[in-house]
Amino acid sequence: HPGYLQVGSKTLKDKHNLGAIDLTTIIQKSSQIGISKLALDLEPQSVRDLLHKCGFGEITGVGFPGESAGVLPSHAKWQPIERATLAFGMGMSATPLQIARAYLMIANQGQLHNVSLLKQGGKTLQDKKPEQLVSPKVAAQMNEMLKAVVQPGGTAYRSRLESYTFSGKTGTAHKVDSTGYAENKYVAIFAGMAPADNPEIVAVVVINEPTIGGYYGGEVAAPVFAKVADQSLRLMN
Repeated sequence: HPGYLQVGSKTLKDKHNLGAIDLTTIIQKSSQIGISKLALDLEPQSVRDLLHKCGFGEITGVGFPGESAGVLPSHAKWQPIERATLAFGMGMSATPLQIARAYLMIANQGQLHNVSLLKQGGKTLQDKKPEQLVSPKVAAQMNEMLKAVVQPGGTAYRSRLESYTFSGKTGTAHKVDSTGYAENKYVAIFAGMAPADNPEIVAVVVINEPTIGGYYGGEVAAPVFAKVADQSLRLMN
């Protein structure tokens, strides 16, 4: 409430005034105002450090040529607008594999595993003891909140798996060019896991500059995730 927030000279806005909401609703509705208010109450370096521990801002180590480390800023002094916008993903960049690895941590009860492109003898080449980033309880709570995104009222409620449940998060990024934000150019994202209660797969769908069916992650990326996840789980029986 009231659907906008003045941070320095910038005004952040939600699509609608959502009133008084809880953390689940912040995630379900993608509320920039809700997450910004939380971020401004937190110590900024601790937020940044947890993102770094999740693997953002560094290469994954899979050995793929030209892999990007993405961008995760670090400042001696954080400005309020930087603290707010980082909380909903602005000012940083990430690869789909980095995002998938972070969701893998949620799916694996808070344990961060290494990722690999290859297997040998049933084990990945990167296998080593995983790091416990958050408690299993916190990871389970996060998964419960992510379920709300695909339920009625969520940003991806139009997407359904025929035979399975899933959880995840939509994302919509406005692209930039040499003059600032590019007019009518977006990246639509959905990251999730299925089945929701006992995840077997994690997947990230990125649609670059969608032109059909809208441009929000819930409109164009989440339906692709649903189809791919449903068919993948059927093949896995």
